[in-house]
Amino acid sequence: METRAKMHQPLVAISTDVRQFDNYTWHAAPQQYLEAAITGAGVFPLLVPSFGDRLDFDELLSSVDGVMVTGSKSNVHPSLYGGDASEANGPYDPARDATTLPLIRKAIERGVPLLAICRGIQELNVALGGTLGTEIQEREGSLDHRAPVSDKQDERFAIHQTISIKPGSCLAGVFGAGDMKVNSLHRQAIDRLGSKLEVEAVATDGTVEAVSVKGARAFAVGVQWHPEYWVKSDSNSVKIFRAFGDAVRLHAAAKAGARAAAE
Repeated sequence: METRAKMHQPLVAISTDVRQFDNYTWHAAPQQYLEAAITGAGVFPLLVPSFGDRLDFDELLSSVDGVMVTGSKSNVHPSLYGGDASEANGPYDPARDATTLPLIRKAIERGVPLLAICRGIQELNVALGGTLGTEIQEREGSLDHRAPVSDKQDERFAIHQTISIKPGSCLAGVFGAGDMKVNSLHRQAIDRLGSKLEVEAVATDGTVEAVSVKGARAFAVGVQWHPEYWVKSDSNSVKIFRAFGDAVRLHAAAKAGARAAAE
């Protein structure tokens, strides 16, 4: 881990949530994702403020070699996929939505490696035309995917849920095909799959737990669980970040080679 963190660190754009506290508006990301980017992927996390179309995404993606879309307590606003925009389906973060959705689409278009986690996989699906199901624990035959009630984060994020990785999928190359245990905590999930996505993994009740982008020019994966939380102690949690980091360095090397050839 220490060796990977001290390697050359290409820049990776990290999504931010908009929060109000201490009489200020903050654009922030949870530390676990930043730690995982550094120690697991060996990259330099660069926080992208959520200012939507005021940002030049082409300029950003010319300067970074990867994009990571983090989890969050907020949900994608249902107006973006034809859902019910009720208070019960919140909280919402429209400034984040206005930033992450176009950033995701642009990253895929430009072949920049992408890792989307928790809320991120839901943003990825909506960005590519899919829809989300809310309060999925209320669906007939569905498991309760929410975190257990506890004041201890380690208990809330415990690895306990079984998912199945599809043979021949991108993630089968990372983890191997078949069953594995994850810490998947959510009350929303993918409903109708975006047209450019394919399912990589499902829970035992059929809930989509991972996707990849069809025909992507680079690593482009979304996972519903939280590998960032146990990246320093769980071998499967670190594997996804290593795969992402390797893709980021490959992209950086290709850019450097193209620049050298043009000189």
